[in-house]
Amino acid sequence: TNTTIVLEFILNGFSSGPIQQIVVFLISIVLFLIILAGNTFVIIIICANKCLHLPMYFFLVALSLSETLSNILVIPGVLSVIIRGQMSISRVVCFTQSYFYFFLTGTCFLYLGVMSYDRYVAICHPLRYSTIMRKELCIMLVVGCQLTMCFCLLYPITKIVHLPYCGQILDHLFCDSAALMSLACTDVRFLKFYGVISSFIVLLVPLTLTLFSYILIISTVIRIPSVTGRQKTFSTCLSHLTMVVIVFSSATFIGVRPPSYKSVSANKVVTVGTTMLSALVNPFVYTLRNENVKAVVRTILKQKR
Repeated sequence: TNTTIVLEFILNGFSSGPIQQIVVFLISIVLFLIILAGNTFVIIIICANKCLHLPMYFFLVALSLSETLSNILVIPGVLSVIIRGQMSISRVVCFTQSYFYFFLTGTCFLYLGVMSYDRYVAICHPLRYSTIMRKELCIMLVVGCQLTMCFCLLYPITKIVHLPYCGQILDHLFCDSAALMSLACTDVRFLKFYGVISSFIVLLVPLTLTLFSYILIISTVIRIPSVTGRQKTFSTCLSHLTMVVIVFSSATFIGVRPPSYKSVSANKVVTVGTTMLSALVNPFVYTLRNENVKAVVRTILKQKR
């Protein structure tokens, strides 16, 4: 009947001393502030400039917003746990955090798949781009990604909420579903199997779409006669391709890393680290590698001067 779960921070001596805790806390909060500032900057730049009101940047805003919200959902609690050693939250808050964390991270994978389709249409069918990638279609694709994650998570979160729990201490940095199921007093093998299958689908579908899109993009680019033309055309995909490599390689590392790294402590560190990584890199990739965004930034700086 107890509705409180205690989150306990354990890293097997990594931050056992006060100095180590302070160092980890300072690094985490600096990265968190960079994530907030960088992604907020990208969102404001895109929304405030009509020249960036294109499908590619519409999806980028959705991606940046999801990554920012997922970090806001997790990192403040992690910082609190690092300093205090543990944190007590209600089960309702814990289940809510778990649901929205996986909802936001899952939509990021789906958004990247949609963005690869956008790049395919822009390069392989440039004359039909404005006709195909209409505003209505872009909104439908974003809403479709969100609804897909809602349906994928509806069954497991309903079952997790109604599980009987034997323990109160959740050995993790936030309400991860796997850590929650480890406290259950009943058989959760089917629930874990469902989680693996749904995660596999959420990863495989956008990754497959991305691979097919880039196969068609490359086949189109190599037919361009001039080297300059090929470089200029493919450069429009570099930002997206960089994010795909970072996000999907991070997700793959979590699932297939060597058994020696599959400890509870390693899971906590890797999960939080990968959550921050893509959100940290995203604004730099799309400002440093994207010519349109850089041009807008240069224009704003000149106006201020």
